[in-house]
Amino acid sequence: MIPLSDIKKKYSFGLYIVSTPIGNLRDITLRALDILLQSEYILCEDTRVSKKLLDKYQIKSSLIPNHKFNERKNVEKVIATLNSKKIVSLISDAGTPCISDPGKIIINECINNKIDIFSVPGASAVTAAMSVSGFDEKYFFYGFFPHKKKDLAKDLEILSRINCSIVFFVSPQKINKTINEIKNFFSGRKILICREISKIYEEYIRANVDDLEIYSKTPKGELTVVISENKAKNISQKLSESDKKNIKKMIKSLTIKDIVNLISKDKEISKKEIYNFCLNLKKWIKELFI
Repeated sequence: MIPLSDIKKKYSFGLYIVSTPIGNLRDITLRALDILLQSEYILCEDTRVSKKLLDKYQIKSSLIPNHKFNERKNVEKVIATLNSKKIVSLISDAGTPCISDPGKIIINECINNKIDIFSVPGASAVTAAMSVSGFDEKYFFYGFFPHKKKDLAKDLEILSRINCSIVFFVSPQKINKTINEIKNFFSGRKILICREISKIYEEYIRANVDDLEIYSKTPKGELTVVISENKAKNISQKLSESDKKNIKKMIKSLTIKDIVNLISKDKEISKKEIYNFCLNLKKWIKELFI
């Protein structure tokens, strides 16, 4: 490794948004190391996580915890430091900061105070996952799923209309709760589930959305999920009146899943359209008898 003293140079004063490794600690740029070395303070999510990286490269800059619970409290101190012509860096636990991570409050305060902000590009779970997906290079990044199931269903219904690759972040505790929703709204597409990218036990699960299965054990590590563009063609988005009548006859005796499979068999009808009709019909029947 090149000693940091050999790459040290002068940088402009300001706030540096520094990308850090998403797993393998060697996935960091020489420029990132140099800037972190010269920073008066380094804002980080968890000092314990960031210290492992900084200790490896013998960086002694002062760490300031900066997470969603205290970011606003840090603003005054950070702005004062920057106004005194110092370098301050912002990092996250892993990857490129401010992408589903804290940082926006301080960045906007720097903009308001006309303080220079610099990007130090590097590792990103989003682009890493997309690069190995084999899916269409046009993609929409969503971030983490919402906590409430109704919000999740609402967002996925909207996203399912976008015909490009879609990238999500999913915590291991929530992946099983989202698999059925993904299957409902993205039937016919392919999926890539990335776990522990660049680490020793990195894993890439490739499957058709319809074949997804619930995890028997909670996986370890954050998951980056990529759903392919919709390649289905000539699929009708409307049920015929005849199909609707058949569904009404079956709704009390069969599950929605069975109805979807029966109606979509040998017909070019969107499974999502059938599912939504069944769901609304069940809700109507329930309300009728309340």
